[in-house]
Amino acid sequence: MSDFDYDLFVIGGGSGGVRAARVASATGARVGLAEEFRMGGTCVIRGCVPKKLMVFASEYRHAFADARDYGWDVPDGTFEWPRFQAKMHAELTRLEGIYRKMLAGSNVTIHDSRATISGAHAVTLADGTTFSAKHILVATGGRPVLPDMKNADLGITSNDIFLLPELPKTILIVGGGYIASEFACILNGLGVKVTQFYRGAQILRGFDDEARGLVSEMMIEKGVDLHLGTNVLELAKRDGGIWVKCTNGSENTYDQVMFATGRTPNTEGLGLQDAGVEVGRHGEVVVDDYSQTKVPSIYAIGDVTNRVQLTPVAIREGMAFVETVFKGNPTKVDHDLIPSAIFTQPEMGTVGLSEEAARDIEPVDIYATSFRPMQSAFAGKADRVLMKLVVSKATRKVLGCHIVSPHAGEMIQLAGIAIKMGATKEQFDATCAVHPTISEELVTMRDPVRSS
Repeated sequence: MSDFDYDLFVIGGGSGGVRAARVASATGARVGLAEEFRMGGTCVIRGCVPKKLMVFASEYRHAFADARDYGWDVPDGTFEWPRFQAKMHAELTRLEGIYRKMLAGSNVTIHDSRATISGAHAVTLADGTTFSAKHILVATGGRPVLPDMKNADLGITSNDIFLLPELPKTILIVGGGYIASEFACILNGLGVKVTQFYRGAQILRGFDDEARGLVSEMMIEKGVDLHLGTNVLELAKRDGGIWVKCTNGSENTYDQVMFATGRTPNTEGLGLQDAGVEVGRHGEVVVDDYSQTKVPSIYAIGDVTNRVQLTPVAIREGMAFVETVFKGNPTKVDHDLIPSAIFTQPEMGTVGLSEEAARDIEPVDIYATSFRPMQSAFAGKADRVLMKLVVSKATRKVLGCHIVSPHAGEMIQLAGIAIKMGATKEQFDATCAVHPTISEELVTMRDPVRSS
């Protein structure tokens, strides 16, 4: 028997921590896990899952009009937020129960408590109970933060959206990242009058310019009042809502203001620095390629490391940690060519390099097409989609794929497999098209639209 209470103690019950705990336990390790809030973390409780359910709900607004264009005699419906909200929270509770059941079935001991690190091999619960552990894994995730400005606390963050007692009639969303843009589309679809401010020249910074430009155009087309190069200057509580003065001098009052201007790792008060763990200038736990901190017994995975803030990445980091520590198979986390989807309306799917990033590295050919898809064109809608491949001139490998389209997330998952395998443009071309589909364009673009 080990001299420690646990072979592994995990702090944080999100997707990464839960997976690491279960897989480590399967090796015969004695595993404990502490979670101070609800099992499931950001993804299940206040992120991916409830957000995607809201995406589904919001898409029906336009579906009624589309149905009439396809011959259905249906009226516009009325969205009932309390009815949807109750069902959404019931689903989150169900999923949390599944997480708990999986942990219990894996013989992981659950501690429903905040835990802090009290030494290289020690964790202390909120009630003062201390456990020794051979290895400690920090998987506490991150959280949205309000900007550092007067009266910022009048605003809400993405965490609060799911808990609103009623939907606002008007909302200002501040930010231009994927969270801000997704919720702008969601709330617009649910009938809220949405204004979005972003201080930059275009939303979705870091993504392919052509792709994010089309998303921006389509968001405006669908009713989002998007203001680029614009930020909040002042805000104050006034009769009728929250008064906002923006950098261009205009003033308006909104029922709600949502800030989606940044997230920060959950490292405050964890005792990391006292234990000798290095914390970066953004609050992140500093780790090496194997997710190990400067304290050999302490590791960290997921958003708390501020590497790639995506649920599947946290899970893979958890798996690599177990391979390294409990299976004697040192495994680096592969952060290369990670497919991702932004659930705006339309969706954007992306994997690999943007055109801008690729051309800074080597000469590339750009294959792209933008068109009105059959379903939208028949209904008389102005919607357009984009299919784009970034191809190395030298090797002909597809370096990046960018899709703006309904179901882009589903498409990019499969395109990601080919690109991860190193597929060339000619191998894409050798694949027979599935007709009639939007995705067939990925294998039918014969000539580059430009080279750079």
